Amino acid sequence: MAASVLFLVVAFIILLVILGLIIYQFICLSDLELDYINPYDLAATINALAVPELALHGLLAIIFLFTSHWLLFFFCLPLLLVNLRLYLKRQHLVDVTEIFGQVGREKTRRLFKAAGVLALLFVTLFWLIWVILEED
Repeated sequence: MAASVLFLVVAFIILLVILGLIIYQFICLSDLELDYINPYDLAATINALAVPELALHGLLAIIFLFTSHWLLFFFCLPLLLVNLRLYLKRQHLVDVTEIFGQVGREKTRRLFKAAGVLALLFVTLFWLIWVILEED
């Protein structure tokens, strides 16, 4: 059971990092709307964070799969499939020349991602508390 708690703590930390990355991207998009950042800096920032976010989400799904946390894996699967679809269609990157027309859509995408990750974060936290209390 100690290994299960360790993996759940690692998953919780990974989810916090993913949520932080998504919120940071949302803030950058809001800064672009308010003209605090130029499109080139925004595209460089978001494009640099896109692949690590996808990799962390894939790592999270692998952790849930190999530690036999099937319910958490199935909660993680829709976001993973959305991220995989965006990556395969090359829509995970932000285009500098089209960003002003896509700010609303990109912000909405980040909000839905944040909501999904936040729900997964709460389920993981509940599961972590459940496993810790079950040990006693």
